[in-house]
Amino acid sequence: MSTVNQETATLESDIVIAGGGPVGLAMACALSASGLQVVLVDASKEVFTVDELIAESAEPDFDPRVSALTVVSQQMLDDFGAWDAIASARVCPYQSMHVWDGDGTGSIHFSADDLHEQALGFIVENRLVTAALFARAVSHSGLALVTGKSIDSIEIDRSTTDVLPVLLTLSDGSTIASRLLVGADGANSLVREQSGFAMRRWDYGHKAIVTTVETEKPHEYTAWQRFMPTGPLAFLPLHVPGREPVEQRYCSIVWSCVTETAEGVMGLDEDAFNQALGKAFESRLGAPVSSARRLSFPLWQRHATDYVQSNVALVGDAAHTIHPLAGQGVNLGFADVLALAQVIQQAVANNEDFSSHQVLSRYQRKRKGHNLGMMAAMEGFKRLFGSEDLTIRWLRNAGLDLTDNLPMLKARLMRQAMGI
Repeated sequence: MSTVNQETATLESDIVIAGGGPVGLAMACALSASGLQVVLVDASKEVFTVDELIAESAEPDFDPRVSALTVVSQQMLDDFGAWDAIASARVCPYQSMHVWDGDGTGSIHFSADDLHEQALGFIVENRLVTAALFARAVSHSGLALVTGKSIDSIEIDRSTTDVLPVLLTLSDGSTIASRLLVGADGANSLVREQSGFAMRRWDYGHKAIVTTVETEKPHEYTAWQRFMPTGPLAFLPLHVPGREPVEQRYCSIVWSCVTETAEGVMGLDEDAFNQALGKAFESRLGAPVSSARRLSFPLWQRHATDYVQSNVALVGDAAHTIHPLAGQGVNLGFADVLALAQVIQQAVANNEDFSSHQVLSRYQRKRKGHNLGMMAAMEGFKRLFGSEDLTIRWLRNAGLDLTDNLPMLKARLMRQAMGI
C-alpha cells in the first residue's frame, strides 16, 4: 500500500493516475499485479455500486452515456473481474448492425452469425462500467484511492536525483509525490495542459445529442445507424433484464448534427423531439414512444503530438478524442491502458526505469499509429457522408451495396470493428 511520509505529510507512490473514469480505473486494475504502489485521484465524491445504479423501478433508468464495447474490451473487463457484475446487471450484446445512407439506397448489414460469433459487441452504460471497475480497484491492496479532491497543480523536477520527481498539490492542500503520472483525466486534461503537451485540435462543427428512447417496435438486438449530410444518427439497443425479445424496445441514441441543427433539436419539447427523431430515423423501429432527458456536447477531434514525456504518460481522451460515429472512443482508451500497463510491467521485470522517456516511448510506438489511423478513418467517413456532391453520393451508395455483397471483405471489416 502507498505510504505517507510523516515529515512532509506527502503521500508517496510509484504511479499516480489522474482520473477515475472507466479508463483511469482500468489503468489502476491493469497495474494491480505489477507490485507497484499506485494512487488514483478523482474529484468526484459520488461512489455507487452496480446494484444501486439499477435499483428496481417501474421503468428502467438508463444512463444516457453508453459505450459500444468491442469483444477485446469486454475480455479486458472480464480479466479484471469486472464483467460479471456488469453482465448480471444490465448489458446488451448486439448481434447485428445495419448502416444505410440517408440520401440514397446504399446499405450494409453485418451479422455475428456470419463470423460464428455470439455478438458483434456490447452496449453498456458508462456508469455501470465505472462502478464495476471501482469495485475491483478498491479490492487491490497496492492501490490507494483519493476521491473528492481535484488536482490544483503539477510540478515535475527532472533535474533532481530524487526518485519521486512528480509532485501534485490537491484542492485541500495535500500533496502526492510519485515517479510516474498517468493522465486519464479526459478530453480537457489538466495533466496534458500543465505538463506542456502540444495538442492538435479542430472543431467538427457538430454537436452530439444523447438520450434514451423507447420505440414502437423491438430493436432486434441490432445497432442501427443512418448517415445524413447533417451528421450520423445511431440507435444502440439496450437490454431490460427479465423481458422477452419482443419487449426490448429501449435504445440509446447518439445524434450528431451540425451545431445549428443540434441547438434547434435541443430546444424542442418531448413530443416534437420524438417526431423529429422518428423522421430522421425513417421510423425504422416505428415511432419513438418516449424519450428521457437529453444531453448535448460539442464534438472536437484532439490529438496530442506526443503521448509521453519523462515521468508522464497520457491515455484515453487525454491523448486523443474522435468523432463518436463508430463508438470507438472508450475502446481506444482501453487499448491504451493495456499497452501502457504491458510496457510498465516489462520494464519492472527487466529492472528498467519504467518512468523514463525511453521506456514510455515504447507505449507511444504501440498506440499512436493505430489511433491516428482510426481518427483519419472517422474523419473520412464524416466527409464522405457529409458531402452532397452527386458523384460522391453515387459512389458511396454503390460502395455500400458492393461491400454488402462481398462476404470476405465484410468479415474483415467486422473483425476489425470487433477488435479481433
